[in-house]
Amino acid sequence: MRIAPILALAGAATFIAFSRAPAQQDAAKQETSQAQAEAPPKQQRPRAKQHAANADRPKQPRPAGIDRNGVIILVKSALMALDQANKTGNYTVLRDLGSPGFQANTAARLAEIFASQRKRGLDLAGVAVLEPQLTLLPQIEPNGMLHMAGFFPSVPMRLNFELLFAPADHQWKLFGISVDLGDNSPQAPDGPQTQAPAASTETPAAPAAVIGVKPVQ
Repeated sequence: MRIAPILALAGAATFIAFSRAPAQQDAAKQETSQAQAEAPPKQQRPRAKQHAANADRPKQPRPAGIDRNGVIILVKSALMALDQANKTGNYTVLRDLGSPGFQANTAARLAEIFASQRKRGLDLAGVAVLEPQLTLLPQIEPNGMLHMAGFFPSVPMRLNFELLFAPADHQWKLFGISVDLGDNSPQAPDGPQTQAPAASTETPAAPAAVIGVKPVQ
């Protein structure tokens, strides 16, 4: 007699528990939907942060799509134009071949810049037949300029160069040029010094594929 009420209560309790479960689930769904509607999109924040980080990151140089022949043409034409300007003292052609930024220098100003090379008698005729060796492969700088550097191997001197080209009229035109002679001769072992041979008075020989300094008359 006492067990029946206990079973009934137990059964009633079980029924109530199950009868309340759907209502609780609906309320939970409504709360979840409301919370999702109020919360800001989570995927947009990381993307915005990523775009901001990419904008703050400094741009890096990228390889230039120029083949070997194109590089040789650019390098040799620039250096041979400089060589002719140094030998004639007329920098008008060198200036006219340059980009608008390079042409900001007058011919007289260029003569002042390269006066030391003329005084030293710098001879760059060898670049016509020698092959340049690149130490900085052609690359496009963040400012859009083409940048490369290298040297022409020669004995006893080698010519180091660094060039900048700016796009103008659908071409790469000279913007900056730097040349310098470096020692390329092998180092002799320590030993007794021998006297250098006396200078000869022979007539000048035919042009040779070397880079160096000729005496200025």
